[in-house]
Amino acid sequence: MPITKSAIKRARQDEKRRIRRRPFSTHMKTMISKIQALAHEGKKSEMEKILPLVFKAIDTAAKKHLIHPKNAAHKKSAVSKLLRAGAKK
Repeated sequence: MPITKSAIKRARQDEKRRIRRRPFSTHMKTMISKIQALAHEGKKSEMEKILPLVFKAIDTAAKKHLIHPKNAAHKKSAVSKLLRAGAKK
């Protein structure tokens, strides 16, 4: 538990920011799960439709400092790889 006034205020700010940013992280994870499920089912056309939305969710999470920009690039690359693997089948 914070003891000083400034530490108490900082904890309060951190909690508000965490709550405000949480939906962006959840949305990103949900979109990645959706595209992985579509890849598992082999629905390439639906994957192509949802791909821009997945990229947007990942970029938004990186912009809000929820994930590191290089982690965002890694996630986008992995999703693209899923799409390419689905195209070969």
